[in-house]
Amino acid sequence: MLTIYSDDHHLHHGRCELIDGQLMPCFEMPSRADHILQRVQAQALGPVEPPKDHGREPLRRVHSDDYLAFFEGAWARWQAMGDDGDLLPFTWPARTLRAVKPRGLHGELGYYSFDGGAPITAGTWQAAYSAAQVALTAQAAVQAGADSAFALCRPPGHHAASDLMGGYCYLNNAAIAAQAFIDQGRAKVAILDVDYHHGNGTQSIFYDRADVLFTSIHGDPADEFPFFLGYADETGEGAGEGFNLNLPLPHGSDWARWSQALEHACQAIAEYGAEVLVVSLGVDTFKQDPISQFKLDSPDYLTMGARIAALGLPTLFVMEGGYAVEEIGINAVNVLEGYQTARKEAA
Repeated sequence: MLTIYSDDHHLHHGRCELIDGQLMPCFEMPSRADHILQRVQAQALGPVEPPKDHGREPLRRVHSDDYLAFFEGAWARWQAMGDDGDLLPFTWPARTLRAVKPRGLHGELGYYSFDGGAPITAGTWQAAYSAAQVALTAQAAVQAGADSAFALCRPPGHHAASDLMGGYCYLNNAAIAAQAFIDQGRAKVAILDVDYHHGNGTQSIFYDRADVLFTSIHGDPADEFPFFLGYADETGEGAGEGFNLNLPLPHGSDWARWSQALEHACQAIAEYGAEVLVVSLGVDTFKQDPISQFKLDSPDYLTMGARIAALGLPTLFVMEGGYAVEEIGINAVNVLEGYQTARKEAA
C-alpha cells in the first residue's frame, strides 16, 4: 500500500491547549505521525512518497475563501501585534450572540473557531496545507487505479468545517479528498469515520448532499466532544436527507459493541452503491488512549481493516486522531495490514 507523507507536519507544534480549565501541553503532537511512519517502514507496508502540490483550488472546493485567507494570514497579523505565543481564541459567537465577523484578529479567530484546541503557530498553515496535499496525492493514486492508499496526514482534519477550525483540525483532509473524487467523475463517494470523536466538520460540509454518504462511529456527543453534533437523529437535510448516518456509542464500548456499529455502517455503504471509500482513520478508540473512552485492543484493528476490505471498494485511508503515542503506529498500521491481507486473500 502506498503511503503519502510530508515532513512539513513538524512545522506545527502547539505549545498548549485548553483542557479542564488549564492550559495543558497539546495531545496532538509531531511524534504521533513519526510513530506511524516508523511502523509503516518497519512493517514494509509499501512505498512512502512525498506529496505533489495540487494547489489551492481543491481546498477552495471545500473551504471558503474568507476562511482560507484568515487562516493563512493569522500568524503574520499576530506577529505584527508583537506577540509570538500560540494564537488561541478566547471568545466565540455563542447562542445569545450575533455571528458577525469582527475586524480584529482575536474577534476573527473566535468567529472562525469552535473551541480552544486548535492553536495557530508559525508553521501551522504550511503544515495543514501540506497535509491537504498529502490527502490529494493519495486520492490521485486511488483515482488512477490503485486499490488503496494511505494519507499520513497531520494535523488531522475531520473537525474542520468549511469555515471553522477546532479539535486540532484546520483543513478537512478527508472532505477535500472526497470532493476531489466527485470533481474527477465519481458519482457516489462514501466516508467512513472511525475516530472516537464525531467528524462534525465532515458532516456539516456534506449534510445537504446526496453524492457523499457520511457514516460515523463515535462517542455519544451527549457526553463527549464535540458535544453539539453527532446525534443519531442527524440524517441529512434537503437533497442530503438519508445520506448521513451517525452511530454514537456509550463510554466503555468494546470491540463486540463497536463492531456491530461497523457492520451497520458497512451495510449502509454497500446499499448506497458507493464507487469509492474514504476512511477517516482515527485510532483513539484504543483502550489506553488518554482522551477517549472506548476499549478496543490492538488486534481489533486488524479485524477492522479486514471488514473494510470486504466492501470491495477502492479505499483511501486518511489519518485523523489517536493519542496513545506508543501504540498509535501499531494500531493505525494494523488497520492497513488487515485491509491489505484481506484484499490479497480475496483476489
